[in-house]
Amino acid sequence: MKTIDLACIIDDDQVYIFAIKRMIKLSNFCKSFMIYNNGAEALDNLKAIIDAGKNIPDVILLDINMPIMDGWQFLDEFIKIEASKLITVYMVSSSIDPVDINKAKTYENVSNYIVKPISIEMLNSIAEEINGTIL
Repeated sequence: MKTIDLACIIDDDQVYIFAIKRMIKLSNFCKSFMIYNNGAEALDNLKAIIDAGKNIPDVILLDINMPIMDGWQFLDEFIKIEASKLITVYMVSSSIDPVDINKAKTYENVSNYIVKPISIEMLNSIAEEINGTIL
């Protein structure tokens, strides 16, 4: 399996971030990753990276419920930014509310909705899916 170059994690849960970082390393999911604790921080930084023509993530693992700017607000603004390549978004949330799951399906760039906790097997599945779209 080919490793993803760069992943972006947008989540405010420090325990989840600790766990996902460990799973990423164990699964060899990606070569590197960036972490943001809310949508506003992520949006500002990703926009600057995209505008500067720097290496942009292949995948974003996006939480819904965060302070300052939640996942939905982030998506509404992020889809307005033109990037040089497709950035696949996975909603990763503890919410099992069908409203959230169905809302995620309305976003063209959201590939899937994953209920936490995410597993190494799920990371491998994401990597396989992403590699099919970036090869």
